[in-house]
Amino acid sequence: MTAIDELLRRNAELGDVVPGDRSSPKPSMQVTILTCMDSRIRVFEIFGLEQGEAHVLRNAGGVVTDDMIRSLALSQRKLGTREVLLVHHTDCGLQLVTEDEFKDELEQASGMRPPWSVEAFREVKDSVRGSMNRVRHSPYLPHRDNVRGFVYDVHTGRLTEVV
Repeated sequence: MTAIDELLRRNAELGDVVPGDRSSPKPSMQVTILTCMDSRIRVFEIFGLEQGEAHVLRNAGGVVTDDMIRSLALSQRKLGTREVLLVHHTDCGLQLVTEDEFKDELEQASGMRPPWSVEAFREVKDSVRGSMNRVRHSPYLPHRDNVRGFVYDVHTGRLTEVV
């Protein structure tokens, strides 16, 4: 059985037991949470979210890239969100690579150097600050005042605000 088959089996067993309002694509709390794709970050559980309350955007590192700005612009302009909550985390895989080394690896394997940034970092708080800055200075986002960033400790579950 593949991992996908296992997930489909679990979904069939789950049924319709997930709480929350599914009547609108507009999040009722008017917030977007942007975080890392790391599976140790259980966004709905750590914030006590129900379906329909928040947009959740994820990528490697939880960094604000051009594609995240695209999603945030749609979230704010078309779906009513007003706040941005950034959550990076301890023990992140992006701390284990460097920009050039990873691009070199991809170029060697594919024959092409990727045009996008890896967004590797050493200090997670600096990465959070950089992402907050990108949101706060994006001309595409009408709601840039209520942007807050945090580091989630994957071992303790604690959130530490980055200022």
